[in-house]
Amino acid sequence: MATGTLVASPSFAEPPALAPGETMADLVRELGHVSLSRIRARPAVGTAVEQDVLAAHERDGRLCELVDGVLVEKPMGFLEARLAAVIIYLLETHLERDRRGIITGPDGMLRLNPGLVRIPDVCFIRWARLPGGQLPREPIPTPGPDLAVEVLSPSNTAEEMDRKVREYFAAGASLVWIIDPDTRSARACAAPDRVRRHDEDEPLDGAGILPGFTPSLKALFERAGMPPAPTTKDTP
Repeated sequence: MATGTLVASPSFAEPPALAPGETMADLVRELGHVSLSRIRARPAVGTAVEQDVLAAHERDGRLCELVDGVLVEKPMGFLEARLAAVIIYLLETHLERDRRGIITGPDGMLRLNPGLVRIPDVCFIRWARLPGGQLPREPIPTPGPDLAVEVLSPSNTAEEMDRKVREYFAAGASLVWIIDPDTRSARACAAPDRVRRHDEDEPLDGAGILPGFTPSLKALFERAGMPPAPTTKDTP
């Protein structure tokens, strides 16, 4: 079975901390070079708390992550939502045989650290990590993911995703998958500095987190409704 290509990712280095009073350009850099259109001005930059995350969702239906006291809107288009839905279906089907945890979708908020709320597109958490082995009732629970899956949107930057990978592992994740619809590929991260790129002809591997879960990227994209990648023919 193909195992993918090991990819070096020097951008996983820790970003510099943002000092109070610096410019918006510094803030954008610290957040991972996200677009200004995704950074909410209210509440004031640096003052946002978890209640503001919930209020933004309840008031106008916007999904926002909380990073360094800043609300950052989460991009999620139709294609990304469809791919996330297929991944959830595949995971739930696998868990019918091995009920070792739960799956959440693109609006499942997680407190990775005090003041840090992320919303992975798909998340798997083992029952053993949930307090008392029970489904959390609070809107933003604390258990970090065992597997976090992010489906890239056009506005996601490499720096933003690198930061998310570091944060997921700091919160106890064992595996992070980043799915790229444009290149029909994925990055499988076993640690911030252990990354493999998988083309669509190579399966992903749940490894020790989800034994036996080896979804085909090609089947994932095709089930989602994406047409097969065009084949190139040599011209005479």
